[in-house]
Amino acid sequence: MKRSDVWLGACGIVIRGEEALVVKKTYGGLKGQWSFPAGFVEPGETVDDAAVREVLEETGVTAVVRQLAAVRSGVIRDTISDNMVVFWMDYVSGEPRPQEGEIETALFLPIEQLLQDPLSSTYLKIVLPQYRDREQGMGGKEYPIDPVFQYTQYKIFSKS
Repeated sequence: MKRSDVWLGACGIVIRGEEALVVKKTYGGLKGQWSFPAGFVEPGETVDDAAVREVLEETGVTAVVRQLAAVRSGVIRDTISDNMVVFWMDYVSGEPRPQEGEIETALFLPIEQLLQDPLSSTYLKIVLPQYRDREQGMGGKEYPIDPVFQYTQYKIFSKS
């Protein structure tokens, strides 16, 4: 299998009170639907760092990872392994503004409204109802680096 046929993405669900940060992308299968900020993990970054970066790039909002929320894994057209690691995130600062050329709209919207909105993506409607239980997710912790594999960063997300 070619490396380009295995995708790894990161997604951040930023919660502020009873609202969630959502975007409408200008392209792709989620165009015109409410979804969460997300994108590909870049070389040299951890998946949680990618989620923080994607939220900031797509919306201008600064957030921190709280817990692991979900892992989505699927196969597209029998060839592409499409994997997304999703994190619950806490709002830190900033007001949403859409990333030019990629995001049509970026807003904090009431969670209950999003769960009823016909423009909300199926994935959003599956994961978002769990937001009240986000404390029970898997938290991340940095560990000493094992010299055998020459990691420059090493984290494990698990139940404490």
